[in-house]
Amino acid sequence: MRYPLGQYERDFIQSKTGKKLEEITLDEVLKGHISSDDIKISKETLKAQGQVAAENGNFPMEKNFERAAELTEVPDEVILKMYDKLRPNRSTKLELVMMAQELIETYGAKHCARLVMEAAEVYEKRGILLKG
Repeated sequence: MRYPLGQYERDFIQSKTGKKLEEITLDEVLKGHISSDDIKISKETLKAQGQVAAENGNFPMEKNFERAAELTEVPDEVILKMYDKLRPNRSTKLELVMMAQELIETYGAKHCARLVMEAAEVYEKRGILLKG
């Protein structure tokens, strides 16, 4: 894979619904042939970006893309709830543990769950969890 993917790997890039990059045009949007899901990035494209990052020695960025790929399977309303719960003084430790468990059991998002658990530990040490 060569970065930027949109320039060098256009044939590989697909939306979450499988639409090819060249199929997503303003004309198709205006005709009503493109839905909001058609412009969401696919898990495979995010993993490919992570691969490029790793090949260039940017392992923290690779991990970010890995988590982003997992989140493509998580509904938007769950992601918004996570965002709110991960803010300081918005959750108890139990709530964050339960969120991590949901990420693993419902969505198979083990890397995201690990990040939530790390946040819970850091928040506990800093005293920015709600008392439960």
